[in-house]
Amino acid sequence: MIKRKRTYMDLMDDIYSLAHWLTGSESKAADLVNRTYVNADNVTSETAVFTTFRTCYLDGLDQDEECCLPETPCFSRETPDTQLLEQIADIRLSILLSAISGLKHRAISRITGKPLNTIRTWLSMGRKSLVHSARFENLFLPEDSCIRRDLL
Repeated sequence: MIKRKRTYMDLMDDIYSLAHWLTGSESKAADLVNRTYVNADNVTSETAVFTTFRTCYLDGLDQDEECCLPETPCFSRETPDTQLLEQIADIRLSILLSAISGLKHRAISRITGKPLNTIRTWLSMGRKSLVHSARFENLFLPEDSCIRRDLL
């Protein structure tokens, strides 16, 4: 089966979903999408659009005075360890790129600029953390439920 290449406009829904999950705000998500698409045109590849999105997202973290990633400790702009902040952002982005956009490990590696084994580790850790998170535990059904548990 031949996979059709997605254009930069085909990616807009994915980009907005990623932005909303990462920022937690409709207005910040719209701003991030706008900043991404200012740097894209009709010949921009899928990988380049996602790479531009990542760059815009990380730039936004640096400029945000209350630079918080949801469900992680807050960091101020004066935090000396911006590499830790970027790593947390890249881990979340990698998990979302896999889950929302369906990208393969190698594509995520190209987008983030991280080694393939690092991406594999991050995705494995991310999936395990989802299983153990309180939000996910609330989705489990009682033992006597007639719905198949293996579908969860």
